[in-house]
Amino acid sequence: MDFELPDDIKMFQRALRDFCEAEIKPHASHADESGELPWNAIHKMPALGLTGLQVDEEYGGAGMDTIAASVAVEEIGRVCGSTGLSISAHNGLGCGPIATWGTPEQKARWLPVLTSGKVLGALALTEPQAGSDLLGGAQVSAVREGDEWVINGTKAWITNVRFAPVITVLVRTRPEGGSRSFSMLLVETDREGVTVHPPEKKMGLKASPTHMISFENVRVPAENLLGEEGRGFYMTMQTLDSGRISIGALSVGLAQGAFEEMVRYAQERHAFGEPIAHKQLIQEKIANAAVEIEAARTLVYKAAWMKDAGKDYTKMAAIAKLKASEVAERVCFDAIQIHGSYGYSREYPVERIYRDQRLMQIGEGTSEIQRIVIARRVLQEFEQGVLLPA
Repeated sequence: MDFELPDDIKMFQRALRDFCEAEIKPHASHADESGELPWNAIHKMPALGLTGLQVDEEYGGAGMDTIAASVAVEEIGRVCGSTGLSISAHNGLGCGPIATWGTPEQKARWLPVLTSGKVLGALALTEPQAGSDLLGGAQVSAVREGDEWVINGTKAWITNVRFAPVITVLVRTRPEGGSRSFSMLLVETDREGVTVHPPEKKMGLKASPTHMISFENVRVPAENLLGEEGRGFYMTMQTLDSGRISIGALSVGLAQGAFEEMVRYAQERHAFGEPIAHKQLIQEKIANAAVEIEAARTLVYKAAWMKDAGKDYTKMAAIAKLKASEVAERVCFDAIQIHGSYGYSREYPVERIYRDQRLMQIGEGTSEIQRIVIARRVLQEFEQGVLLPA
């Protein structure tokens, strides 16, 4: 694989960098303090394709490949983690399942709305007692009654639901258990019985709201089934694989943002008669950050390339997400160390970035889950005699 970005993606990246610097970065601190996304910037995003990165153009999207989408998420995350997360979730979790498995009617109804820049999309998987153990623990049920599904239960930690006209919900449609017990349903958020609870009080990413949702005898028409009945768990796993690439890209963006602040401060801050950037220990931290960010970005691009090439990318997506999220934490930690006491102050962006990056090792599967996914795939490959790297 050639890791040099194509010229068209480079041009897109430059335009996006200018947009982020002008429209998002100046408002990142206020977004964190107020808990409100920069909607003026989001309203302008359709012109760059950011609200429909991998949605077909006929539905208002940009029809980009996964590498370009990763570049977009990285650039937004570089200046504002909250905006980066909400746009990542909107594209991968909100638009993604509909674009992948929706009927022509479902796509025509919802994708133009979701790509408009006026709303954001959402996916409801997690439950209060079922985070990583979706297969064994997810209990939100949907029972078929005539031409309707009746939904009951509670989902937790759902991003963007406050702004979503429709959410894709993983439901248990067969009580007997097993991977064929689940389906996905499209649920309009204004339906009777849907309750969106107050936002969670979080450590970081405060402008990207996360809510609990309750369903009490919520009725949706049978045609709201997304994809095939009984294929919901498979669809979830495929969505999470793709989402891990996006979270990896967001992690790289957060690390890059902290890295740039680190280098800038080291050049400006003087101690013992010279910029601290001249000190060997500071240079070691800068060098380590440069190496680790480059490695993480390369893994994200490789996972994206494998997805676009139609290869099995489950292991590589887990590797990329694991590496990038852990790099983000190390780089942000060192950025604060270089800032000294100022790094602990909200007057400097590294304090916010450090809080924002902490979710990256939890969302879309914890680091522990990523290691399980990677190890299982490696063991399977060895059993099959596949010893060469992907």
